[in-house]
Amino acid sequence: MAKVKLENVWKRFGKVVAVKDFNLETEDGEFVVFVGPSGCGKTTTLRMIAGLEEISEGRIYIGDRLVNDVPPKDRDIAMVFQNYALYPHMNVYENMAFGLRLRKVPRQEIDRRVREAAQLLQIEHLLNRKPRELSGGQRQRVAMGRAIVREPNVFLMDEPLSNLDAKLRVEMRAEISKLQRRLGVTTIYVTHDQVEAMTLGQRIVVMKDGEIQQVDTPLNLYDFPVNRFVAGFIGSPAMNFLRARVEAEGDAVWLKNTGFSLKANALFGKELKAYNGKEVWLGVRPEHLGLKGWTHIPEKDNVFTGTVEVVEPLGAETEVHVSVGEHRVIARVDGHAPVQPGTKVELLADLDRLHAFDLDTDRTIAHSAAPKPQAQA
Repeated sequence: MAKVKLENVWKRFGKVVAVKDFNLETEDGEFVVFVGPSGCGKTTTLRMIAGLEEISEGRIYIGDRLVNDVPPKDRDIAMVFQNYALYPHMNVYENMAFGLRLRKVPRQEIDRRVREAAQLLQIEHLLNRKPRELSGGQRQRVAMGRAIVREPNVFLMDEPLSNLDAKLRVEMRAEISKLQRRLGVTTIYVTHDQVEAMTLGQRIVVMKDGEIQQVDTPLNLYDFPVNRFVAGFIGSPAMNFLRARVEAEGDAVWLKNTGFSLKANALFGKELKAYNGKEVWLGVRPEHLGLKGWTHIPEKDNVFTGTVEVVEPLGAETEVHVSVGEHRVIARVDGHAPVQPGTKVELLADLDRLHAFDLDTDRTIAHSAAPKPQAQA
């Protein structure tokens, strides 16, 4: 097991900059997830760690060893790919053993490692089958097993669940999480799915346009995003953003626009006073809005008034799309709440779970929750 450290790493493809000044240090045995939209540079960064892409500038360390010029086979890493990359003419046992045979590991040791990994992954009964005889989930377990038998210092996983159906993805997420905790191997995992990132990662690296936006724990990313991109990317459904004018009246600070007038709590208002008379982005998550009469949120200068446009029943909850002035917001309300398209509703906002962002820079101005932990950006 080993730490992974990237110092001022850049990757250029001609004039195109794919990764910009990337700095990160993982802890030994940590599970770190790279997340971001397609084209943000997360897979390119993973491939540079693996040695499959040359870096244009900077330094990469695995453990205490600088690996800039070390070939992939000598970096002591194991990689799990999106497409499984299994040999179709080999059975499961042979696929798992292949890399060890290339390294001339003794036959008895190969057999021990393969059978131990198969037992761990509950695929002992599949060892004699060919890949075409396996389901998608079984193939993914075989790909994981091939990485495990290497007994590497670092696991690198590139969207390994993206080819699976929704139910199987949930099951495999849980399996990967348990497996990583049991093995204690430093793991870097790439995904575009923020739900996957939140459920798997001890820390998450949020990327956009080749740059790190924020590195933090899942809950800190959710509660204390450093900018509007992170706030909107983390959470499902995404955070609602509304333009709001800041108006200070004595000790009170208000956020106002057509359809709402919210009174900031003391912490939030203190930070917003510098924007008195200006517009900001107000952020509120769907789960922090409740339907009046059907929510635990008390009514206290926190009402959004609007018209229901779309109702999406999900069973225990219902997602309601409401037009509030010039904006559309999504509220996650009680599944039995009586809402119908075209009706007028009042939504109550949790005043202790609001966010404000600068209208020009999108940087965070304030969060109404406290205390704010130190976030790495």
